[in-house]
Amino acid sequence: MQDLGVKRDDVLVVYDTQELGIFSGPRVAWTLRVFGHPAVHLLNNFKVYVEEGHATESGEQESFSKSEYPLPQLDSSRVIDFEGVKEIAKDHNKEGREDIQILDARSEGRWKGVDPEPRPGLSSGHIPGSLSVPVPDLLDPNTKTFLPAEKLREIFKSKGVDPAKPVISSCGTGVTATVIDAALMEAGYGDGDRKIYDGSWTEWAQRVQPSENLIHKVEQ
Repeated sequence: MQDLGVKRDDVLVVYDTQELGIFSGPRVAWTLRVFGHPAVHLLNNFKVYVEEGHATESGEQESFSKSEYPLPQLDSSRVIDFEGVKEIAKDHNKEGREDIQILDARSEGRWKGVDPEPRPGLSSGHIPGSLSVPVPDLLDPNTKTFLPAEKLREIFKSKGVDPAKPVISSCGTGVTATVIDAALMEAGYGDGDRKIYDGSWTEWAQRVQPSENLIHKVEQ
């Protein structure tokens, strides 16, 4: 942040490439927020911005004077680690368990365990009790923008997401989980008790033991 000349009181706008529309921008915006930057916005989105003819620049990035950005502190209430998710998964279907929802941004086929993971040798499937919320379901297929808030609320409701319960978002590597988080925020869905499982499926599938039965697949 210092090398980029970013100051603590700067208003930051994060966006993806024109081709992607929405993909990794939410991860950058979430990271800035989770480390306490006070004013962060996610552009929805650069594809539409360019197509509408708004101003752009090209060429080399200009140089910046180094700033005095203070050492940031992680807001640990917005993340959850492997052990935390494992405890929730082990309690799945147990009477009196803590009611926490895990949403998975990967494709439905990977969640079901019928399609392979991009990482060779990594099992597909899902965390016990998790709900499949693929990223494309949250975006307009043409503009790649988030769907309107009302439509997003309908989608979350149709997938069984309860706005009164805490949410943990997961994906393959911790990037598109934040697309779910941003969509929940865009929709005003839930009470804001949201966490990201940063290690996501790549960590989960490598660390759980076969004897633990913590990789579930959907029977065909």
